[in-house]
Parts: sequence; C-alpha cells; structure tokens
Amino acid sequence: MSTLNLQDIPRVKNISKEDFLKHYFKPQKPVVIERFIEHWPAFDKWSLDYMKSVAGHKTVPLYDDRHVHHEDGFNQPHAKMNMTDYVDLLKSEPTKYRIFLWNILKEVPELQQDFQYPDFGLKLMKGLPMLFFGGKDSHTFMHYDIDLANIFHFHFEGKKQCILFDQQQNKYLYKVPHSLITREDIDFSNPDLKKWPALKNAQGWICELNHGEVLYMPEGYWHYMRYLTPGFSMSLRAIARHPKNLSKAIYNLFVMRNIDNFMRKLKGQRWIEWKNKRALINSSKVISR
Repeated sequence: MSTLNLQDIPRVKNISKEDFLKHYFKPQKPVVIERFIEHWPAFDKWSLDYMKSVAGHKTVPLYDDRHVHHEDGFNQPHAKMNMTDYVDLLKSEPTKYRIFLWNILKEVPELQQDFQYPDFGLKLMKGLPMLFFGGKDSHTFMHYDIDLANIFHFHFEGKKQCILFDQQQNKYLYKVPHSLITREDIDFSNPDLKKWPALKNAQGWICELNHGEVLYMPEGYWHYMRYLTPGFSMSLRAIARHPKNLSKAIYNLFVMRNIDNFMRKLKGQRWIEWKNKRALINSSKVISR
C-alpha cells in the first residue's frame, strides 16, 4: 500500500467575497475557511443531539458502501430509519449507514433559521441545502456531482477527511464510463497502488474538516468523504459557471443518465460489469503509452 499524491488544501481564517473570487473561484482551486460561520446560530446549536431533538420523528434514507447493482434506482436508499434511532446508532458503534442529500428545507423547515446564505459572489441555489450524516469510518465512493456545481460544504461535529481531484485527473482515476464514480473497489483512504498503478499519476488535494469549517469544492471536482468520527455536514451549491462544465452538466442530466438507465434495463448486471472493465482498461492504457 502507498499514499496518493495529495497536497493540503489551503486554509484561511476568513475571507472576503473579492478575495474568494480572485484566489479560489476564478482559478478553480479548493479552500477551507475556518471561521466563516461562527456568527451562525448553527455554529453553537447544531450537533447530533440537536438534530435528534428537532428531527427525531423523521424517517431518513440511509446508504451504505455496497457496490452499484443494475436494479438500483438513481439515489435509491438501502435502508430507512427514524432520526432518533439513527443518531443513537451513530453514537453507539461504527456503522456504514450514511444519510445522503437530505433536504432540510423540505424535512425540517425551522433549521433554516439557524444559518444564512453566504455571499461568496456566486448565486446559490437556495432551495437545495442538503445534509449528509455518517458514522465513524463510513465513507462515500469517489464521485463528482451530476451538475458539476460549485459546492460549499459546512461541517458540524467531529472530523471528516476529504480527498479531491479535478476533472483533469479523470484518466488516472479508473473512472467508470457513463457514470459519476470511479471503480468502487478502490480504497482511496489507503489505495493499493500495485493493483491501481494509474493512481500514482493523479494530483489531488486533502484536508480534515472540523466543526464549523467550510470547504469550497470547485466545479466538477471529484470528492471522497470519510467520517473520522460521527458527524454531519451541509452543502450549499451554485450552478456551474464555466461553459464547458455547464455543457457537461446538461449532458449528464439529459443524455448520460438516460443512456445508463436504458442499458441497465437492456443488459442488466452485464452492463455494470462492462463499465467496470472499461474503467480498468482505459486507465491502464494511459500509463502504458
């Protein structure tokens, strides 16, 4: 086992809109802002216990790290549980179950009183503040978002490891065609570079997020999230502004996703297996040139 070629994501205590646009948005570089939300009520209030108190009766969708199956619907949950039981589970033992894309405006409207939409110079999609929860050592697959949005990721309670790659690294990451993920059998927290040698060429970023810190992920950035302790985060997003990324987002939403759904119905699990083989072949070709 070896480590990936990762550099630390830059950190600032705070930042103005002008400096953010100049130093991070325009060059499309990630940044961690450490003290940006200390004036939010959420900074002091939001914890797993607080979420349990305001949303304990809510049934939440849960996801684990099982591999994609052809019968899975888009973002179809693997299990459901009420929030009280889920928080109790998070605090009592490690679990693979995560909450993914939970819309707080829809589910618990009063939570919107605890934060403000920040002015980073980008127009945020105010109807889509999403929460993500996870237990110790639970993780996402390496993926990027279908709309290639600019993402502001606000973390609460505990620590979370984040590994990022830009779209220029696709050829080294064993990207699965007609998908938004890499090969699911790659452990990005401790990759086997003998098995996945193309990863040696990938240039990425890494950070650990603490309570109240904000991670900016530029448009289309790949991200792998691993919870070092039980915790949760909120993402706010702004539409892709660069024409190339905007066109990719439109393609993903209206063409790629439909092709993939059609081929799953037509070929079943053979389609998933073919895609995984192509991911291996495509990245292996790059390093054999």
